[in-house]
Amino acid sequence: MRVIIQRVKNAQVIIDKSEERTVESGLLVFLGIEAADYASDVEWLVNKVLNLRIFNDENEIMNRSLLDSGGGLMVISQFTIMASTKKGNRPSYIRAAKHEHAFPLYELFLTTAKVQLGKKVVSGTFGSNMEVSLINDGPVTIQIDSKNKE
Repeated sequence: MRVIIQRVKNAQVIIDKSEERTVESGLLVFLGIEAADYASDVEWLVNKVLNLRIFNDENEIMNRSLLDSGGGLMVISQFTIMASTKKGNRPSYIRAAKHEHAFPLYELFLTTAKVQLGKKVVSGTFGSNMEVSLINDGPVTIQIDSKNKE
C-alpha cells in the first residue's frame, strides 16, 4: 500500500464531472493498493499518516500532526501510484490490486481514518473519473509505502 501525502491549504475533487467535495487546511492523500496488501497495512499506514508531524507549531517548525492540528483529510484512490516503470516507457500496473481486493481495503482505510481522526474523512469515489485540484502548502509532499517501512 502506497500513499502520496500533500499538505494542503485546500483541495477539491470533482467526481464524474458533477459531484464536488472539498477539504480545507489539512492533508490530501492519494492511496494506491496492491495485491499483496492486507488490513495490517491499512492500520499501519493510517496511523503513520495521521501522526506524521508535518504541520507547523507556534515556532514555524514542522512539529504537529494532523491529529494535533485538527485539519481535514481527503483520501483519493489512485491505482496509478502503484505503477512500475522499470522496463520501457509504458507503465505496468501489475502490482495494483483488482477491484474486489482493493475496494474493501480502501473502505477500511476511510473507516479507520475517520475513527482515529474523530471526524468525517472527505473522499473521492472508488473507480470513478475524478478531477483533483489543490493548493499545496509548503509545498510538502511525502510518499510512504507500507512494504518499505523506513
